[in-house]
Amino acid sequence: MDKLKSNSKMPKFNDLNDRIIAEATTSPTLVIKTNLDTPNVEKENPYLNEEKEATRNFKNFFKD
Repeated sequence: MDKLKSNSKMPKFNDLNDRIIAEATTSPTLVIKTNLDTPNVEKENPYLNEEKEATRNFKNFFKD
């Protein structure tokens, strides 16, 4: 397949604005995994809306 034809429908990198390629935060971030974290990310998680079921992406985010 011709390289020019296969890439012609792809958006330019700078035009992407979805959640996968996000703007970097201006403030520093720190993520620490401790032995106090529950093995099940759906229990006692302040980031999970209890009315909705946890998605696979949500579970993978908190996975080791």
